[in-house]
Amino acid sequence: MFIKWSKKLVLVTLMAASGLSSFARAEAVPAEVRFAYAGGPRVWILGKIDGSFDQAFGAKVKWIPFASGGDVLTLFAAKEIDIARFGSSPAAAGIARNLQVEVIGVPEIIATSERLIARKGIASLKDLEGKTVAFPANSTSQYAFEVAIKLAKVDRSKIKALALKPAEIVAAWKRNDIDAAYVWGPFTQQLEADGGKEIFATRDLQKDGVLIFNNYVVRKEFAQKYPELVVKFLRVAQEKVNQYKKDPEASAQLIAKHLDIPVETARSTLSGLQYPSIAEQLTVAYIGDEKTKSGSRITKAYKDTANFLAEIGDIRKSDIPDSYAASINTGFLQRALSGK
Repeated sequence: MFIKWSKKLVLVTLMAASGLSSFARAEAVPAEVRFAYAGGPRVWILGKIDGSFDQAFGAKVKWIPFASGGDVLTLFAAKEIDIARFGSSPAAAGIARNLQVEVIGVPEIIATSERLIARKGIASLKDLEGKTVAFPANSTSQYAFEVAIKLAKVDRSKIKALALKPAEIVAAWKRNDIDAAYVWGPFTQQLEADGGKEIFATRDLQKDGVLIFNNYVVRKEFAQKYPELVVKFLRVAQEKVNQYKKDPEASAQLIAKHLDIPVETARSTLSGLQYPSIAEQLTVAYIGDEKTKSGSRITKAYKDTANFLAEIGDIRKSDIPDSYAASINTGFLQRALSGK
């Protein structure tokens, strides 16, 4: 009798534990994970196409489009997104403004995916004096433009600048309202198809030590609540980079079809980015790890970017942190690399 009762007790305990475990797992996965994306051809779109992120999370991913980095900061502030891939300069500005986010990776170094396209007769940055130039506000393109103009010693006061969304830039170009634009693909290719010529690319700044990149940023509250999911996100994102590197042409075709854009546009934009692996990101040449990040190249780049944004009046100098290291969480990258 006692043995039967004991067996029942063990069974009930196991069932309860199993139920508790299931409940815990249910709590660990949100009903929906919200990604912010710019809508252009990028490698992580491969995960949108095949549902890899959804499968890894066990939850539906909602892809929320945005036009520029300024939109991402607004979406984060309103808690309407959880994870975003966007540019380093708006991220530096958002952190300076005490946005409750943290950087979890730098998957893309911008090379030729963002370029300055100008009309016939404009061949150099100096030729922009007296012209009208457009770029998306609070974006890496705006930052690259302003830095390039300064380094080339062009008289900035002689350039009329217009802050427009990428699609608005193309419309303004067709109306002949602008003479040049600094923007990313697929919009650069649309300007080139209408007579525009490249006169500068973000890669050209690297020789002067200026590093501009795209980062993965997560809401702190979300990361604290779902740390396993953040690690899974980084692993799947790296799988998509591996997929692209293994067969760039097939990846470009998949992304072009999904976004309904020419394959050449996808091919050109995807090849205009450099993709450091997770292991590479954890070196001081990029983010570094928890012990080295304070002296890493990326941490320094955030501070340099913020100082420049303060110089042109986009943020207050007094808001810039002494170091951006505290806003970079390398723990997720380290776990994604170790497989734990």
